[in-house]
Amino acid sequence: MAIYECVFIARQELTAAQTEQLSKDLTKIVSANGGEIKNQEYWGLRNLAYKIRKNRKGHYTMFHIEAPSSTIEELERNMRLNEDILRYLTVKIDTLPEGPSVMMTARPDRPRRTDRYEDNVSAKDSFSGNP
Repeated sequence: MAIYECVFIARQELTAAQTEQLSKDLTKIVSANGGEIKNQEYWGLRNLAYKIRKNRKGHYTMFHIEAPSSTIEELERNMRLNEDILRYLTVKIDTLPEGPSVMMTARPDRPRRTDRYEDNVSAKDSFSGNP
């Protein structure tokens, strides 16, 4: 069986519990058709790049699925019919990634705003013109 990565965006009006229930429903569809969810991540309520059906935000969820292609076709058919799902994308991948996805990892290499602000304050003090 092949491994797929599926990300879907649910409407912003849904609560986190409703989004979780939607994920469980999709998991049941995959299981009923001979597939298995290997990994599931809820990325939270995030801003969209542009409005989709009058929504500015959406609940993002990602699945790693091991299943035959017929299962993925059935999953996508159900996602198309569900009015709570704004967009989805399913991609076939070679291997199952280990650890959390990039969306779940923190970026410690980015400077904090307070660090940049302190640098600007010291620069202003050196140009104040006071001898």
